[in-house]
Amino acid sequence: EDMILMDVTPLSLGIETEGGIMTVLVERNTTIPTTKKETFSTAADNQTAVTVRVFQGERQMAQDNRLLGQFNLDGIPPAPRGVPQIEVSFDIDVNGILNVSAKDLASGKDASVRIEQSSGLSETEIKQMRKDAESHAAEDEKKRKLAEAVNKGNTLVYETEKMLKENEGKLDDSSKSAIEGSIAKIKSAIESENPEAINTACDELQQAAMAWGQQLHEAAAQSAPDGEAAGETAGATADSGGDDDVIDAEFEKKE
Repeated sequence: EDMILMDVTPLSLGIETEGGIMTVLVERNTTIPTTKKETFSTAADNQTAVTVRVFQGERQMAQDNRLLGQFNLDGIPPAPRGVPQIEVSFDIDVNGILNVSAKDLASGKDASVRIEQSSGLSETEIKQMRKDAESHAAEDEKKRKLAEAVNKGNTLVYETEKMLKENEGKLDDSSKSAIEGSIAKIKSAIESENPEAINTACDELQQAAMAWGQQLHEAAAQSAPDGEAAGETAGATADSGGDDDVIDAEFEKKE
């Protein structure tokens, strides 16, 4: 039978996210033409702009890959971190031309970059980049795990401190001490760049926050005959547990 030769992406394509992580949108050997989309959000309160940096390669940290281009998306309406929804799209046509766009779904603001030489590498250079990724795999994995742990810790601390502020005066001394102690442990572990300690401290804080959230929920249920206050408290408590899958960038991934 006749064989059909399909064009594929020689290397993975993605963007840089918080901590310098390479977040891949188009995997290596993806058949083209293709379109891949991911929804992200801001990682800071009242953030009105994000920088999208586009990379090519197999290394786990963005700076070790090949920078193809970058652009800014401005005009994002101010909002708490994690609220805006920013859709990032990678579109590769039949000629291998890459168009990367970012759009704020609320305002409709968008920006993009066109990269005509998304390949532009010799077969030898492509093989060398793959080889480099293999030889640095263990080292890169350590860097990525640390970056992910720091992102997780910072997100959990932010969410918990926000919850504490919103429920000021509703926390008994014992619970407050436990939560503040866990927050301090996370911050200390981040400073020492110890991913295991960060994750352990995050688990401890989540348990303390969940226990307190349960107390708030029960108290609200007893004082609200129609159940409305209880429902509101449960919603607030759900946020306190953090999100292990969040990828912080100048924007963070929405699951």
